[in-house]
Amino acid sequence: MTRRTDLDLDMEERCRLLDDWVDTRRRIAALEAHAADLLIERIAVHDADVAESPFHRDAIYRSMIAEYAAAGHIPRATVEHAFTDARTLSRDLPAVRAAFAAGTITAGHVREIVRASGIVGEAVRNKVVDIETFGLFEQSVLVVAEQDTAARTRAHARKVAATLAGQTLLERHRRATDERCVSVRSVDDGLALLTAVLPEWLAVAIADRLTRMAREVIRTRNDREPVLPPLAPSAPDDEFARDLLPGDPRLDADQGQNIIHGEDGTYTTDPLAGLVDPLAGLVDPLTDPSSPDIEHVPADERTLDQIRADLLTDLLLASAPSETLGTGLDTIQARIQVTVAATTLTGTDDRPAELDGHGPLHPDIARGLAGRHTGWSRLFLDPTGLVTQTDTYTPTAPMRRFLRARDQHCRFPGCRMPVHRCDIDHTHDHALGGRTRTDPYRWTAHQQPGGHITWTSPLGRTYTDPPRRRVMFT
Repeated sequence: MTRRTDLDLDMEERCRLLDDWVDTRRRIAALEAHAADLLIERIAVHDADVAESPFHRDAIYRSMIAEYAAAGHIPRATVEHAFTDARTLSRDLPAVRAAFAAGTITAGHVREIVRASGIVGEAVRNKVVDIETFGLFEQSVLVVAEQDTAARTRAHARKVAATLAGQTLLERHRRATDERCVSVRSVDDGLALLTAVLPEWLAVAIADRLTRMAREVIRTRNDREPVLPPLAPSAPDDEFARDLLPGDPRLDADQGQNIIHGEDGTYTTDPLAGLVDPLAGLVDPLTDPSSPDIEHVPADERTLDQIRADLLTDLLLASAPSETLGTGLDTIQARIQVTVAATTLTGTDDRPAELDGHGPLHPDIARGLAGRHTGWSRLFLDPTGLVTQTDTYTPTAPMRRFLRARDQHCRFPGCRMPVHRCDIDHTHDHALGGRTRTDPYRWTAHQQPGGHITWTSPLGRTYTDPPRRRVMFT
């Protein structure tokens, strides 16, 4: 007879809670899909109303949006986005709509897929690609969306769309560059929101440089000499002990001041003399924290975000634009990782490059960055687009280049931390000497052939994270 322990029952309860939560999330997604279907039905009613009264098109649309916003107690802009997403699902993305109804993807996944499909839709309308391109887009995107997070789906969907509608993407990037701007909006309590709309590769580089500088400030802040405020200037009639003659009553010994004689007949008084007497309760003012003779400098306890904000302020207010400093490309000191085809690099074609972990990049920008960078890694891909090796191999820098090229970001399921901010770790089979320890809260990782990493949770569940594939179409 097998005896069930409290530990077994506790593990079963933990697994039950997890399974119920996952099933509830699936049912929530299915309900959100049903809500989108209701909006699709309402769009059909709207189109019929417009057909009857085409001159009142705008009023009919605004009335519909306003009523749904009022009934749902949500902003009109949110309702408008929901109607737009529903129309796109109904018209262009039937496979995504079906996955949504089945609960295999969430509303977050749908939102990212619909946004990314915009350039495919524009390419179809402009007759750059065929209508069947939407099917290829859905098929390629759902492979990731049904197995990964909405954030990772966003990056993948943007890459797929950029590849399928290459020339359209380049035109959109050219138009969007003209929209760069800086704005300020008050958020009360003496704070304001400074918004800069920039090309994505520049924004990513700026954020990375601020982060690196902030981490260096945190690492070294305990080793820096404190910066003391300047001493207040003395008034013309201020008197100091060095200016008094011997015998002056203001040099009374009761004040604990002794004369210190220097060279050439100079002298002054010792302001600290007679102040150290433990029996009388007197302490050394140089070690007494409450002494007014000690300058107290507060410790730097700023958070990473606060330091980044301070650094951004200092850099913008203290720096002056100069031709001597060169262009943004020449002076970039941040880390960004770009993948570009060799044919694009040589100018044979204008296929979009990839800002790894974020999305497509204009080929002219990629070529400009490549011309200013001395370190290159050539990637070898298999027919499915998986990175198999780089052009060189040694145990140090080339291996790091290979891992950065293959992984692009942290390999824990769902994590989007850029690879250059992650620690490079190894997986080591226990049979080959790897250590094993018992820890009820410890996750373990095992690397499969082809770069797949399988993570095992404390509950014994496994989650496989596949390596990123470069989008390839023929």
